[in-house]
Amino acid sequence: MYTRFGDEGSLRLLVCTVFGVFLLVVRFTWRLTGRPFVWLGDALSNQENGSLIKTLRWVLYVVSAVAIIVVLVVKVALETPDNLVSLAGLTTFILVTYIISMNPARVKWHPVYWGLILQFYFALVILRTRWGYEAFRWMGDRVAEFLAHTRAGSEFVFGRQPAFSMAFSVMPMVTFFSAVISVLYYLGVMQAIVGVIGRFLGFCLGTTPAESLNAAGSIFIGMTEGLLMIRPFLDRMTISELHAIMTAGFATISGGVLGVYIGLEIPANHLLSASVMSAPAALAMSKLMCPETEEPIISADDYGTMEDSEDRNLIDAITTGATTSIKLIASMIVNLIAFLALLAFVNATLTWFGERVDIHNLTFELICSYVLYPVALAMGTRPQDCRRVARLVGVKTFTNEFIAYERLKDLLENKKRWLNYTQVYNSSSDWLWHDQDAFLVRTNETLVGGFLSVRSELISTYALCGFANFGSVGILLGALSTLAPKRKPEMSRIILRAMIAGNIACFMTACIAGLFFQEFQDGTYRVN
Repeated sequence: MYTRFGDEGSLRLLVCTVFGVFLLVVRFTWRLTGRPFVWLGDALSNQENGSLIKTLRWVLYVVSAVAIIVVLVVKVALETPDNLVSLAGLTTFILVTYIISMNPARVKWHPVYWGLILQFYFALVILRTRWGYEAFRWMGDRVAEFLAHTRAGSEFVFGRQPAFSMAFSVMPMVTFFSAVISVLYYLGVMQAIVGVIGRFLGFCLGTTPAESLNAAGSIFIGMTEGLLMIRPFLDRMTISELHAIMTAGFATISGGVLGVYIGLEIPANHLLSASVMSAPAALAMSKLMCPETEEPIISADDYGTMEDSEDRNLIDAITTGATTSIKLIASMIVNLIAFLALLAFVNATLTWFGERVDIHNLTFELICSYVLYPVALAMGTRPQDCRRVARLVGVKTFTNEFIAYERLKDLLENKKRWLNYTQVYNSSSDWLWHDQDAFLVRTNETLVGGFLSVRSELISTYALCGFANFGSVGILLGALSTLAPKRKPEMSRIILRAMIAGNIACFMTACIAGLFFQEFQDGTYRVN
């Protein structure tokens, strides 16, 4: 059958071919030189070029600052002035992080500035250009399509209609994705990708190889699995470097968990872009929260020292990846059971105490909706949605992000039912949109928690996309203590600060997404 070059299948083949050739070039360069693009590293480390590099950086400072101002005026202030609320939120989060910094006087603003710049341009491309949005939506659709193959294995083992969809249909995605990551790691593909991205982050932000490699790896693999790539560096890291790798782990999600959230019908393209955007934000907020006060020992020559896979062949890699997922799946299931049970107990207790003082329906989520209201508002959430978004942020921080995304899924389903109601009854009254409680009463629907506007859905998706919660603190500290037991006292001292910095990095990503978001009056999304 004749196939046009411009159709989706041909485009997919072209992208895969170009990407494959690129990885092969990087891989062979890595093997021959010990690091990819060695000429770039030599040029950057050459002392004779120091003045030239300093001049180039100042030129980039000025050009990037002018470009940001122009874009903010043309694309935001003139077209969507309400979005400037998110810009105020960005400023607020930076100021708060600076105030609670371990050493504000020693903050180096270079990594902070360029971390925000990278976030800015990522969001500009993804949310305000047609080709950028379509590219990430295409990648999101391909990831969802790829993970859909999990169904072949899960249906064979559990049947077509498993009794518990969460454990028997969503969790197998973790196994599938873990096996794929293990294969890519065995083939050297992950090392090539992470090495290139890590060097790029290191060049832009001025961070060390360990920090940059870990941040790049956190985009694809878990916060604990990513530590294996930098295991040789852990004993030599400064306090600031340890804080940076913790923050990067908290601010991003793993590939396996990404599959789970896609299984919950959270938009895949926004999950992908959120994880990518949060990596430089994590380094920026970490260097603001815990600035470097020591002389790093790790140099640029260490980019080529990532550990190779210990698997003997491809079959061994698949088996290792699948087996590794057992611990992750078990951890997710038992944590869900524990946290949901504890949350139900806390809510029941709060409700009981509330009734004693004539406060009805007092729950943990209700408290969060008031306490974290300023956070939701600062991110640019619609005022009528702030309490709902604050609840999601509270659940994500004090329990885990999986439960928060479950709550978000319920709100997304409520939105679909509301839209279906307006279409069936041909009703578009203002009270349907602005007074959701009245809608619940008049239609006798059971839309628990109401629903969100499109803008608030987008901001919530970005704000929740990270492991920054109290449950992950124990997981990460346990993994780090195993790999570097001598550093446990130092890591215990800074890990809560890293968790806070990771949360702020996610909020910064949500702010920038809110800054560039644009929609029609009927609530549909628009990209120029």
